[in-house]
Amino acid sequence: MSDAIRCMWMRGGTSKGAYFLEEDLPAARDEFLLRVMGSPDARQIDGMGGADPLTSKVAIVRKSSRPGIDVDYLFLQVSVDQPLVSDAQNCGNILAGVGPFAIERGLVIPTADSTEVSIFMENTGQVAIARVPIKDGQPDYSGDASIDGVPGTASAIPLSFKDTAGSSCGALLPTGNVLDIINGVNVTMIDNGMPVVVLRATDMGITGQESRESLEANADLKARLEAIRLVCGPLMNLGDVSEKTVPKMSMVSPATNGGAVSTRTFIPHRCHASIGVLGAVSVATAGLLTGSVANDISDIPDGDIKHIMIEHPSGSTAIEARISGDGSVSSTAIIRTARKLFDGNVFS
Repeated sequence: MSDAIRCMWMRGGTSKGAYFLEEDLPAARDEFLLRVMGSPDARQIDGMGGADPLTSKVAIVRKSSRPGIDVDYLFLQVSVDQPLVSDAQNCGNILAGVGPFAIERGLVIPTADSTEVSIFMENTGQVAIARVPIKDGQPDYSGDASIDGVPGTASAIPLSFKDTAGSSCGALLPTGNVLDIINGVNVTMIDNGMPVVVLRATDMGITGQESRESLEANADLKARLEAIRLVCGPLMNLGDVSEKTVPKMSMVSPATNGGAVSTRTFIPHRCHASIGVLGAVSVATAGLLTGSVANDISDIPDGDIKHIMIEHPSGSTAIEARISGDGSVSSTAIIRTARKLFDGNVFS
């Protein structure tokens, strides 16, 4: 029989995946995770993955030795149809489950009705604060908060981020430009927690309101996006990205349902059912920058605290951006939910 490894499966935001304590994982970590998910296989039939990048994700958590930090979190994206385990990005959705998981595993002692968990994101060296609701000394997953892309309701888990600019690329605008031209297409290359190439949907021959399924069936669009992505990777200080899951490719168009801007995002080879948390932060930030691809088509509210709704195929994601005196984004926050799905052992 294969060795049993302790694991908790959780939904975090609009994703779900496996949560492990670092100490529980074998030395041959990546090989083990590919077996657990059933990759490479388009159906992941011989594993726990759900045949979608959004359900083939891993969080590795450990007690932190860093001053003022509760836990360290490493995110791993397990490719569905390739033998690839990547740490080249953060995941703000899976992040939503890290706080509850840390409490469940005894890494953080809960207090009162809610507990703040400070999380060092190892992928990018940044810090997030998750506020986890508590009931009877354990995370409370029941509540009335809802997020588009997830049926039903659950307890709200606010996530706040600071100092995310340039977390992967070294600068908010890694080329130094708010606008670049790649393969004849205007783009904004930006990293405010997630490296993203922002493009106008119309420049890619679409309206930006198409369904996920129709976009995934558009071979010409996918080929153009990938050609642009491969050029942008080195320009964003990411090197050769042919086998990396960053940068994401987000095509923007005017909002149609009361939001600030509408998005269709490839991550990078599948169209996202919604949009990643940190990807939404990067797109929202692009919308704030005069001269960017997104700025002139984004409906940005007034004030130093801006509530920006990013529309996507499943609905919208709300981003709160706080603007400092020099006009830069000083911090961002988002409401996510999470739910424990099972706690037990997985087998490789």
